[in-house]
Amino acid sequence: MAEEHSTAEEHGSDEMGFLEHLEDLRWRVIKALIGVVIGGIVAGIFIDYIMNDFLLSPAKNTTPPLELINLKPYGQLVLYMEVILVCGIIFSIPNIFYQLWRFIEPGLLPSERRYISSIVVFSSLCFLGGISFAYFVMLPTALRFFAAFGTQAITNNIAVDEYFGFVISVMLAAGVVFELPMVSFFLSKLGILTPKFMRRYRKHAIVIILILAGVLTPSPDITSQLLLGIPLVLLYEISIIISKFSQPK
Repeated sequence: MAEEHSTAEEHGSDEMGFLEHLEDLRWRVIKALIGVVIGGIVAGIFIDYIMNDFLLSPAKNTTPPLELINLKPYGQLVLYMEVILVCGIIFSIPNIFYQLWRFIEPGLLPSERRYISSIVVFSSLCFLGGISFAYFVMLPTALRFFAAFGTQAITNNIAVDEYFGFVISVMLAAGVVFELPMVSFFLSKLGILTPKFMRRYRKHAIVIILILAGVLTPSPDITSQLLLGIPLVLLYEISIIISKFSQPK
């Protein structure tokens, strides 16, 4: 009994039942959705700035500028709603990560729970850093390639929904990929990943990273692939350091 009591204290309070976990998950999802709604409201207030000065800017700054056209009567309305939804998710990323880790918290030791705030901040910065990298580096390079490619006899009139789908998918993909250090930290804490393992298979990882960069980059030129591949290699090296310091003692 004494051992059971000490084990319960070590893991926090009493263990939650299955229905309690489901109830907790429901409230975490609701709170995450509330954050998305609030983020969407903020995005709706600044939607003109987001559309004209942010999302349309890469197309306008290419040489020659890309001509965007709307092919549906309701196309711009649907497009605005999609952008508001995606921006609501991006703006509420810290809250989404926080709710996720609070759901995982009951399974962590008290010594591990103190890292939750740092994990949320670090995860958010990694995701937003990936989005920023895609916007300022990948998109301009890819759009310049598309604008200059081909013959002058063909005019590049691009459907605006296809353009926005391309821009948003590239930014979100980069945001997810930049979570590699955070994934390494979590797997190392669980004892699944070790720095020795990562160093041993470094060459294999570089090959996989280059293949992944070729798949994720929007243009087939080697420059765009290296623009994503080199940061991913650096993130892999950073992940080795993070894994070293996050190994369970």
